Parts: sequence; structure tokens; C-alpha cells
Amino acid sequence: MTSAVAVLVNEKRLPTEERSISLSSSRLIESSKQQIRQIWTAVKQPNIFLPTLFIFLWQATPQSDSAMFYFVTNKIGFTPEFLGRVTLVTSVASLLGVGIYNSFLKAVPLRKIFLVTTILGSALGMTQVLLVTGLNRKLGISDEWFSIGDSLILTVLGQASFMPVLVLAARLCPLGVEATLFATLMSISNAGSVAGGLVGAGLTQFLGVTKDNFENLALLIVICNLSSLLPLPLLGLLPDGSPDADNGQTKVD
Repeated sequence: MTSAVAVLVNEKRLPTEERSISLSSSRLIESSKQQIRQIWTAVKQPNIFLPTLFIFLWQATPQSDSAMFYFVTNKIGFTPEFLGRVTLVTSVASLLGVGIYNSFLKAVPLRKIFLVTTILGSALGMTQVLLVTGLNRKLGISDEWFSIGDSLILTVLGQASFMPVLVLAARLCPLGVEATLFATLMSISNAGSVAGGLVGAGLTQFLGVTKDNFENLALLIVICNLSSLLPLPLLGLLPDGSPDADNGQTKVD
């Protein structure tokens, strides 16, 4: 389906002389060197480097997703079919989070968005403890419905908090290297997420949580959610304004 849709993309062919210039090896090398210099010049500027550093640290907090996956499959017994439903719900929730950001949050200052969504995300993430300890069943909520509701709320909140990161990254990119620098910033963000996964894996091993032993899983969840608050004192690294504002604080000349 993807290949079929790609055929519909309308592309304009370059004139013959421009194609020959673009395929020249010396021209390609010189262009690459120039782009690397432009990227380095842009990244080392404080109004790009400092927000990027915050995003990396924000993403690098430990995660307990892998341990929870083994818990819901090995302990609770969620089937692949039900996990597919949860994935569908989270996909729809992501679209809902984008809509909420576009409708209500795009004019809100970036620091305020991160502050509120991080605190709410940490508090709501603690609800997984209810699932691990079985308290949700005592409250009359089945594991399936609790898991769906929890995934829905957390995904909406997570997407609403990640949208300003994308907008900010796009606005930080200077002319001429927009795509390359945007990809670089997103790679740094993804690297932070990988680092968070590694730290979470280390905590999981340290607490003795395995695919069969979930005795300390609740403690792991609490630690991971509380650690997500650690980057908040560094909110001053972000621009003071909304990421959608077209001003000098979020643009590089």
C-alpha cells in the first residue's frame, strides 16, 4: 500500500544540466562539508544547544515499559489480540493528543506545558501500581478496562507534551539545513529515549524484576515515575514563550 501511494507523489524532474551538477562527486563533497559546518554553527548556539540538552535529559529518565509488558503477558495473561486493541487505542489517543495541543495548548508557554504535563504524567503513571497490586479489581475495574483507560490517558498526555518539542525543533532550524538539523535534533531526542530505556533496564535488574518475578515491580514503577520529575529544575534551558510563537527566541537567523 505504501509503495502504491508513493507513485502518486508529484515530483518535478530537474533539468539535465542541474542533474549533472548535483551528481558531481566534488560538488557533493563540498556541499556536505558546507552543511556540516552550518549544522555545527547552529547547534553550538545557546538558543539551540540548551533546549536540545533539556529534551535529551527529559527523554533519558528511566522507563518500566519492558517490565510492564512481561507483567501483563506472563502474570495477567493479556492475549496478543487484546494487546493489539490497546495499540489501536493508543494510536487513536495520539491523534487526540495532537488535536488537544492544536486546539488549546499551542499558545501556552513551553515551560508551563512541560511543567504541568510532566507532573500530571508522573502522578497518573503511578496508577500502574494499582494494576500491579490488583487494587483495580477491588475497585470493581477489570484489568482489561483499566489497562485501556490508563493507556488512553497517558498517551494523550504524552502526545500533548511531545508536540511542542516537534514545533520547537522545527522553528529552531535555520534556513538551508532545516531537514538535516531537524533530523539531528530528533535523533538526539531518540538517543535520550534509548538512554532512558537502558537506565530502566539497569533498575529492573537491580530490583530483581524478571519475566517471572514481579515482587518489586511496584517499586520500579514508583522510582521511574518520580525520576521523570528530575529534569524540571532545568526548565530554564527552554525558551520563555510558546513554541508556536514566531519570534526571535525560537528562531535562528
